[in-house]
Parts: sequence; C-alpha cells; structure tokens
Amino acid sequence: MTSTFDNKLSRRMFVSAAAATLAVPALAQNDNTTEIERDLSPTVRRNISSFRSLDWRPYFDNTANGAVLVDITSRALHYWSEDQTTYKLYPTSVPLTEDLTRRGRTSIIRKVEGPSWSPTPAMRERNPEWPPFVGPGPDNPLGTHALYLTWQYYRIHGTHDTRKIGRQSSNGCIGLYNEHIAELYALTKNGTQVLLI
Repeated sequence: MTSTFDNKLSRRMFVSAAAATLAVPALAQNDNTTEIERDLSPTVRRNISSFRSLDWRPYFDNTANGAVLVDITSRALHYWSEDQTTYKLYPTSVPLTEDLTRRGRTSIIRKVEGPSWSPTPAMRERNPEWPPFVGPGPDNPLGTHALYLTWQYYRIHGTHDTRKIGRQSSNGCIGLYNEHIAELYALTKNGTQVLLI
C-alpha cells in the first residue's frame, strides 16, 4: 500500500513539477525583457515574398552584361546572367533609413577583391569616432569583395558581421554574406546593369 501511495505521489509531483517548469518562460517575461508580445509593433511588415523567384523582363529591356535587381523592401538581390541560364537570389542588408537609400539604374564600374574602406564625409560627420581608413581584413566593413557602382560611395559588398543580413543596417550600401558576394563577384563584370527598387 505504501508503494502504491508513493508511486501516485511521485507521479503527481512529477506532473506538477513539469507544469510549473513549462509555465516559467511565460512568467519570466517582465518589463525588462525585450521579447514581450506587446512590445512588437502591430505594423511590422512580414517579408513572406522575399525569396520568391522573379523574371527579369519587368525590370530590364535585356540582360546584356548580366543584370542585378536589388529589392530594398524585400531585402533581396536577384542576378540574371547575360544568356539567362544563371539566376541567383541572395538575402541582403539594406540602408538604415530612407534618406540613406538610393533607387534607380546604375551599373558596376569596378570590382575589388580584398577592398579597403574609408567612411564618406557624411559618415564621418555622423560618427567622428570612426577610423579614417580600414585596410582589407576581418575588421573591414566591405567584407571580402566589393562591386563599385556608378553612384559615388554606393557599393554592393560583403560583410563579416552576418547579423546585418536581412536587416536595415547599412549607411547606403547593399551587403551580402561574404560567400554570396564572392559568388556574385565571379558572375558579374564591369558594365553589369544594376537596378535598385
């Protein structure tokens, strides 16, 4: 009789302990945590279409020299080869604010593996503590490769800080994972057309 009572008590204690353990995460949230549901903006846009394949025709007359489409809203970069046999889709980082964002047509004018970086005059004004120059390497904000555009100071480049991808995190440039920019670097050439929308 004692063993039956102990078994029932043990099972009850187990079930109670399990229920209490499951309730802890909900009780642990308080005003100091960042993951409270009420803190999430009801106007957050969900990016369910970010990685959907697109056709080049609505955006370009042709794919001469290849074509790159950067969709700022969905934070995605699309690439089509000149002969249209290669299509790539990459997640990107995009500019922090609308004032830092540039849209329109441009093209790649220079490609650099192991780029160096200097902040623009506007960046230096906003962030005077930033260094005036960073050479190639793991501290370089341009990552391992950079595609320079006809627009001064605008680039498509890699990043060593992978947390930035998929976010509004740049001062105007479009960022990719280093392995993705290396692949795009190999696919593109000077003269590849680029459209930012």
